[in-house]
Amino acid sequence: MKPLIAGNWKMNGTSGSRSEVEKLIEIFSGSAPEAVDVLICPPVTLLREFSMGFSDDGFEFGAQDCHAAQSGAHTGDISAQMVVDAGGSHVIVGHSERRADHQESDAIVKAKAEAAQGAGLIPIVCVGESETARDAGHAEKTVLAQLAGSLPEDRNGLVVAYEPIWAIGTGKTASTDDIAEMHAAIRRIVGDKVRILYGGSVKPDNASEILATANVNGALVGGASLKAVEFAAIIQAADA
Repeated sequence: MKPLIAGNWKMNGTSGSRSEVEKLIEIFSGSAPEAVDVLICPPVTLLREFSMGFSDDGFEFGAQDCHAAQSGAHTGDISAQMVVDAGGSHVIVGHSERRADHQESDAIVKAKAEAAQGAGLIPIVCVGESETARDAGHAEKTVLAQLAGSLPEDRNGLVVAYEPIWAIGTGKTASTDDIAEMHAAIRRIVGDKVRILYGGSVKPDNASEILATANVNGALVGGASLKAVEFAAIIQAADA
């Protein structure tokens, strides 16, 4: 399965950040490697600028969230149709920061994923357990429950990202045995055609080992995706 390396910029980046994308393109001599799908999800304020300026270079761009409704009185939100209009191809839904900061339930995440599919986007559905759940021996149970409540019925083109909450932005990374075990459990639910990404402090120095793990079809990268050199190293690890 062709790996997907996705960069989640979160609430980082202004117009000056264009230079990092330009550096990334320069590193790859003007075009993304054919053996890897590369996606950048910047703040929505940059989505149209990036998609219009760089999509011809083989890189894809997406959003970090969308609303389940097509339009309406939802101040500050964006619809899946707006993401498409801005040139996006993917949208992240259900990230643990959205679930925690905005109290998003599995049902809300599922509705967003379905809205994304309806607009022609590929949803990246995020799941992951807390450190408390893992320490209590409930990691797999927690993640599979999130999958059951968050995944749309149509699995065509769907991407799942497993991100243990305790490893996001902390510098901690799950062991490859833990990753393999969880990805195998997810694979039993989603089948053979769904790409499963790992996320959680993915960096150039651990990317090769993580990406070589069974049932890992790419990575959802946070902080390391903000720097062209670091993100390029992770992409190159997937292309090795």
